[in-house]
Order: sequence, then structure tokens, then C-alpha cells
Amino acid sequence: MRKTINPGKSRRTINMHDEIVFSHVKDLKGNPLDLTMSVMVQNGNAEMRLATGRDDETDLEPKPLIVWINGGGWRGVPHNLMAAELTYLADNGYVVACIYYRSFNEGHYPDQLIDCKTAVRFLRANAETYNIDPKRVGVMGRSAGGHLSSLMAMNLPGYDTEEWGDMPSTVSACVDLFGPTDLQAAYDRSVASIPNQRAQRIEDIVEAKLLGGDMATLRDRCYDASPINHINDKMCPMLIMHGDQDAVVPYSMSENFYNKIVEMGYGDRVDFITVENGGHGTREFFQQQTRDEILSFFDRTLKVIK
Repeated sequence: MRKTINPGKSRRTINMHDEIVFSHVKDLKGNPLDLTMSVMVQNGNAEMRLATGRDDETDLEPKPLIVWINGGGWRGVPHNLMAAELTYLADNGYVVACIYYRSFNEGHYPDQLIDCKTAVRFLRANAETYNIDPKRVGVMGRSAGGHLSSLMAMNLPGYDTEEWGDMPSTVSACVDLFGPTDLQAAYDRSVASIPNQRAQRIEDIVEAKLLGGDMATLRDRCYDASPINHINDKMCPMLIMHGDQDAVVPYSMSENFYNKIVEMGYGDRVDFITVENGGHGTREFFQQQTRDEILSFFDRTLKVIK
């Protein structure tokens, strides 16, 4: 059989730039550690450029950036673990950077927040290379990544290092997908469950692994690591999404976070979407309706910035 098709060329090609080193840090043992990321962007036909020196794309205008922060209980996962589920953002005109941050075996909080802020500064410093508009930067993360995204949304000072130090680490939009935003409440819940299959003592609970240090002061130190305690007038617009059947991070935690933001007078900066029947990152979060809500939020917060 033989046939001719005319598919047109309305969809642009997505290029993946991978294993980009954005930070040189040390782990808990003092060993050097390179932090890496990938960047997805519709910036022409890279394969054609390599093969022929030509390109059939013409749109190389700077695009808004979304930095993706993985979850995994702060245990450390490959930066590209969820990359395939984020191509819809690139297809809709965003640069998408998937970053690795130190696991709790490699660093204790606030190392993880420091790493996320370093990634933003790196991407601003290299904006021209990846066709990024440095004025339009957002973050999105799930679970532990939602926790770090929410902290990023507060635009807190004091967590920037000298790496790419001439660039700001502030962000203009945040999507928090079922992140634990109150670590004191999470601590209380974890302690109440001892002993169970994962935790036999306080040192074994995930909050202890994240923060390290003296277990006698752990609950108090959870306060400073909780986004709910850092709501301020510098926070960017946020979209919070949480499943009402989440058995890992309670739905009430995001509800309380949203209510606190509203009570503090920033209700115009936050939206809260309940995902019916949604568990902890279950398939409901990967459906078209969910994607449409996320895109709508970023379109009205990032794409409008001049």
C-alpha cells in the first residue's frame, strides 16, 4: 500500500538537553557532588541542525520557565523520573527544567531548598542558551517536591549561595501538588505511627532523616522547614492541588495551608483544587483535566508577565 499525507507542522519539536551540571556541592560526608538537571524546550530541530546545518523552525523567542521538583520523600530520585509526564508543558510554550536536589542521605534541610534556589539562578544565568525568559520563572513539584516548591513560592531570603550569585532565585508562580506543608503536623503523625513497617524509632521517621540533628529539638526545628509558617507579602501566586483520598500526606494539610494564606490576607494569590478520589499522586493527577488546570494557572500567572 502507498499513500500521501499532509500532516502540517503546527506542533513544534521538543529538544531535551540532559545531564546539565548546575551546582557543585558536598554531601554529608564531605564528598564532592555535582547536581544535574535536564531542560526541555521547543527551540528548533536540533537533529536537523546537527545533520545539515539548517533548521525548519523560526520561533526562538524566550519562553517562560517551569522548574520541576521531584518528590520521593526527599530520598533522591533521578531528575528525569517524571519528565515524560511534563512534555505537555513544553508543547504549550514553556521551558521545563527537571532538577536533582540533595537527598536526605546527602544533605539535611535547608540543603534541599538551597539546591532548588541554585537551579533557578543557574537557569537565569544561562537563559539565552535555553531560550528562557528570566523574568517569567515558575516552580512545580509533587509531594516532597511540593513542599520545596511551596518554600520557593515564599521567596525567602537567606538561602542563596555564591554559585550564580549575581542572579535572583525568586519565582513568580508555584504549583504545589499534595506537598507536606506543615512538618510539625507531619512529625506528630509519624511519631504516632511508631512502630510500623518503616519507622521503629524517631530517628527512622522521614522528618528526622530530612532535618537530622538532635532528636530532642526535631519537632521545634520542623517549624522553620514548614511553608505554612513562612507566608508573607513576597509570596508568589500559588495553585494547590490535593487528592481527597490521600493516605500519605493528609488532604487537611493542604486545606489548612490554603486557609492560612487566605486568613493572612493573600487569598487573591492562591487557588485550591480538590482532586476527587485522588490518592497520593495517583492517576487522577495525570489526566487531561488536571493538566488543563495547571496550564490555565501558569498561563494567567507567567505568560502575562512583561
